Amino acid sequence: MSERADNPQLTPTWLTDVAGDDLTPPAGWHLAFVALGANLDDPQQQVRAASDALGELSDSRLQRLSSLYRTAPVGVRAQPDFINAVAALHSRLPPESLLEALFAVERQFGRRREFHHAPRTLDLDLLLYDRQCIDSPRLCVPHPRMHLRAFVLVPLLEIAPGCLIPGRGPAAAWLPAVSGQAIQRLSR
Repeated sequence: MSERADNPQLTPTWLTDVAGDDLTPPAGWHLAFVALGANLDDPQQQVRAASDALGELSDSRLQRLSSLYRTAPVGVRAQPDFINAVAALHSRLPPESLLEALFAVERQFGRRREFHHAPRTLDLDLLLYDRQCIDSPRLCVPHPRMHLRAFVLVPLLEIAPGCLIPGRGPAAAWLPAVSGQAIQRLSR
């Protein structure tokens, strides 16, 4: 039996959901949360297929996937609604390598970065990586606007109700700030 199983005090509460399911990664692995979104080319299928692709990433294991949610676009409004979800991964990849792997999946799905908030076949955002704060030219973790987006918070809290956003506190505490954003749960 592991030391963690013998001593529940060693499992941080931000990694344990209300059912007691533990997201703590094994030694040498990291916990990452990834937002998935699409609004082109059958977005529900795109997000489902992207979750399968996340499960195939090198040195990574898909642990949980939220339900799918329909949300209005942010920024450029004259485009189709988005389908969104959040995945929890265990990964041995360092954060920058995981980001590169996510970009590769986006390219595999035909993602083009034409302009900010453009419609997309797939968008993958690295939201959280353990409890690290990273601010580099290529990567900001926690994602700088995750606490302001219902399409991130609602599915994140579905799969990790006790999740903390480093520097911002409990993710659930930010739900009132996004209560005016329309979000519709579709399926698991």
